[in-house]
Parts: sequence; C-alpha cells; structure tokens
Amino acid sequence: MDLHRNFLAALAAFSISLTGFMASAQNPEDAIRLSTIVIDPGHGGKDAGCISPSGKTMEKTIVLDIAKRLSEKIRSGYPDVKVIMTRNKDTFVTLQGRADIANRNNANLFISVHINSVDGKRNGPNGYSVHILGQYTSKNKDLYAGNMDVVRRENSVIKLEDDYTTRYEGFDPNDPESYIFMNLMQNAYLEQSFNFAQKVDNEMKGGAIRQSRGISQDPFYVLWRTAMPAVLIECGFMSNSADREALITEKGRDRIASDIYDAFRKYKKEYDGSDAVNFTVTEEKNEEKAINPINEQSNTLTNNTNTTAELTENKDNKVIFGTQVLVSSKDMSAKDPYFKGYDVIRIPAGKYYKYVIGVASDLNTAKDKNRIIRKQYKDSFIVKVDNGCVERIF
Repeated sequence: MDLHRNFLAALAAFSISLTGFMASAQNPEDAIRLSTIVIDPGHGGKDAGCISPSGKTMEKTIVLDIAKRLSEKIRSGYPDVKVIMTRNKDTFVTLQGRADIANRNNANLFISVHINSVDGKRNGPNGYSVHILGQYTSKNKDLYAGNMDVVRRENSVIKLEDDYTTRYEGFDPNDPESYIFMNLMQNAYLEQSFNFAQKVDNEMKGGAIRQSRGISQDPFYVLWRTAMPAVLIECGFMSNSADREALITEKGRDRIASDIYDAFRKYKKEYDGSDAVNFTVTEEKNEEKAINPINEQSNTLTNNTNTTAELTENKDNKVIFGTQVLVSSKDMSAKDPYFKGYDVIRIPAGKYYKYVIGVASDLNTAKDKNRIIRKQYKDSFIVKVDNGCVERIF
C-alpha cells in the first residue's frame, strides 16, 4: 500500500509538471508547426525484446533498423524537421528515459516501434497493430484484458533497471491497480494520437505485414509519460513465420518504414499544411483519384444532401454495430459537413466523443453499409457499441 501511495504522489507531481510543460514548452511559431519528432526503437542492449524460435533474430535489432530507415526518410523529405532517436545503436534506455528525451526536446510527435510475440504458440497470431494511450474503466476492462499480455511484457522492461522500485515510485507492471491509477492522468493528446494511429493503420494495410489487428487504447508506460501525441506500433509477430520472414528481410523492413513515413507525411500536411520536398505531383494526383468518394454509389445508403440527419446517443444501451468515422473533443451536430448527411450516433468517451454512422442492429448489415462509407471515409472502421463501450471489429 505504501508503494501505491508513493506512486499516486509521483503521478500527481507529474500531472502538475506536465501542465506547466504544456503551457510553456513551445513558442507560438512552433505551436503551429510539426518541427520535432522522436522515434523510439524499443528495447536494446541487455533487453533483447522478442526473440525468434531459432534464437538468431532479436526484436531490438529489427526495430532499430526500421527506426533508422524511417528517420532517414523523414530527414530527406523534411530537412526542416528535427528527428531524434531515443537510441541509435544497441544500447539500453529506460522507459522513463525514452519519455524524458521526447519531453525534453518538446517533440510534436512520438513513435515507438516494436514487434509482438506469443510464447508457446507455433505460427499463432499474425499482423501489425497500432496503440495509443488508453484509460482503464470498469466498462472497458474486458477490452483491456485482450492486450494486457503485450502491455505487461513491454512495461516489464523496467525490472531490468537496477533501481526501478525507486525510479517508478511503486509502479508494478504486473499489478492491475497500477493501471487503474493511470486514470488520474488525463491524456490531452488523445484526438491527435488517434488521428495519426488511423493513418499508420491505413498505410500499413496490404504492406509487408498484410494483416491489420487494428488500433487499440492500452496503458503502455512510455505513452503515458510522453507529453505529446504518441503511438506505439507492433510491426508484426516474431512468433509467426510469415510475419517473421517479412521482418527479417531488408525489403520488408523498408516497406514498413515507408508506410509509417507515408502516414507521417499525411499527418504533417494536416498539422501544418507542409509537404515533403521530394513529393511529386504525379503521386498527389494518384492519391486524389484513390481518395475521392464514388458518388454514384452513395444512393445505396444515404446522400450528401440529407438535411434531416439526426444525432443520437444510444441512451437505451442496445448493442449496435456501425462505422466509426471520428474521435473529437468537439460536440458536433449531425448537420456538420463532415458527416455528409449521415445519421450519427455519438458515444461520450471521457472528454471526447466517438462518432459512428451506418448503424445497424446486426454485424452483416453494418458491413454492407461500411462498404459504401469507406469510400468516403478511408480511415474508418467497423465497431460494436455495447453499454457505452466501443470495440473495434474490422
């Protein structure tokens, strides 16, 4: 109990210091520019991370290579962006040290690169996943449970540190109460983190690791301690032979880095309006052709001139399925042009709202509607809403 009291006290102190950091860290010019990014290759040194069944391939080596490739692509495309690596070689960096590097440099974005694994399952799960900071509540505890093994594994790196009980003030990666305490720390950057996570998920689909396992909110310590939009990417499963074959090839690692870079480019363009110096007009035209909605098919669901669109909150708590198209701190009207005339379900999520359209009482109908919606909202995905809890399905 004393350890938890210490952890609470440290958390409160961090909350106060973070408030000051957010108020004073950036000058007005930097506030509207994405000028600094921190790339964090996970593990390193005495912490190998996941290891292949043969024992020859280590996570720390693969993620460092991906991170270096990503760093080079950003530096080439954006010479004015400061790119900082939490490690450039095979060295051990503490979880707190990684967050400190990002905070100390007033970074605008933090990307942590990892590889997943499942012990004892030959050719088990496959695919990549993107994680942002999540808050544990009684409603989403079942969703947390699905990812807690990987969360505990990544957070347990702190036990390799000589003085971790002192440095982390009673935080125990194996104790559920430590994660409940994270509720006291509000994530001011959830909306931006989710925006970038969607872009990463979308760009990586069909790439070196073809299967997406989606975006989830999880209590990774390194995301919790960073005072900026932050994501953690699990680039595939070391324990899956197909994923591993892609990860150990130079071509596969370069494709992963390229996909994350493409997500960064789109995020930065939204953030401050700038594009890469080496981005060609031909590429831009191809993108526009792919993204523009196919209006001739919109009549199968709804049309964009619907002036009677309604916004509801599913207050009767029925289980429904639909397509999530937005997470925002803004309380938006169904008549907002963003929703293109669709009826909208709004689900409160702390200080934010999740907006779902194409709602149906069964999954198959929601899938049919989603086929049309995705042509207008490329980064959207199907969700199940049950008693106020939103779970990604596809």
